[in-house]
Amino acid sequence: MISIQVQQLTKQFGSVVALRGLDLTINPGELFFLLGPSGCGKTTLLRSLAGFYIPEQGRIFFGDEDVTRLAPHKRNTGMMFQSYALWPHMSVAENVAFGLEERKVARAEITRRVGEALESVRMESYAARKPNQLSGGQQQRIALARALVIRPRCLLLDEPLSNLDAKLRLEMRTEIRRVCKEFKLTTVYVTHDQKEALSIADRMAILDGGHILQVGTPREVYKRPVCKTVAHFIGETDFLPGKVVGHEGDGLVVETAVGRFDGIAGDAAHPPAVGAEVTVSIRPECWELQHTPQRHNAIRGFIGEAIYLGEVAQYAFVTGNGTRLKIFERNPRLIDGAARGELFAAVAPEDVVVLTS
Repeated sequence: MISIQVQQLTKQFGSVVALRGLDLTINPGELFFLLGPSGCGKTTLLRSLAGFYIPEQGRIFFGDEDVTRLAPHKRNTGMMFQSYALWPHMSVAENVAFGLEERKVARAEITRRVGEALESVRMESYAARKPNQLSGGQQQRIALARALVIRPRCLLLDEPLSNLDAKLRLEMRTEIRRVCKEFKLTTVYVTHDQKEALSIADRMAILDGGHILQVGTPREVYKRPVCKTVAHFIGETDFLPGKVVGHEGDGLVVETAVGRFDGIAGDAAHPPAVGAEVTVSIRPECWELQHTPQRHNAIRGFIGEAIYLGEVAQYAFVTGNGTRLKIFERNPRLIDGAARGELFAAVAPEDVVVLTS
């Protein structure tokens, strides 16, 4: 296992700056995700790690080795692309063996390692087939085996599941995590799929405009985003503009157009001062609908629209001043007659995240 360190990395394409003095540390054996909107720099960073792009400034370390200007084939990284990139005229075993043959590995060793790689992705019985005889999920497993067979120092994945249907994506998420942990691989994974990242990442970084906005575990990033961009990108949320009017212990008191809330600062290192204009972020599933108000953080309103989805109901909750909030109710109980008339929407202070940007 190796760590990956990125120090003050800057990459430009003409006048466009794709990465801006970026710093990042990925721990040995970590399954680390890069997320962000299109054009944020996540694929540029991954390709810089692979050696396909040489940065204008900054350095990249694999462990203690500076690989910033090392050619891709000398970095010993395994890479999986959005397209499977399998040779159609070769068998499954030949596709997996290709990287070893390029490295002039002995034939007996190739046979042994190909067998082990196919077994690790549960595809050993398909060795003689051609790629066009496989399903999309099976082809993806072969691409993963081909990346693993060279025994890479780290694994780089560029939206590897985007061409699969929803059911196969769920299956392959689990498989990729299993294989990465089994082989103790430091893995960097680019995706636009939030659920993918939240379900299997050890940690993740949210990028925007060539900067890293936040690094943390899936729970940390989801529950306590540091800025509005992160809160908006990861999951759904209700935003309420407001002003800080006081402090309550380690928390904040914010006045909004729909009521006063006790909450917490999204960026704990830089909490807003009293009088600061802020935005309150509350996840839809954090609201609790009640017929009588609790003492704190409860607002009055009614359900304007309701969508029943079985395990959850989605409500448009309309407050006294006409503000519409999205509220999710797990195991719905208010979807029928109980939802009529005045209700109160309450939220715990730890689920009220106060953002300054």
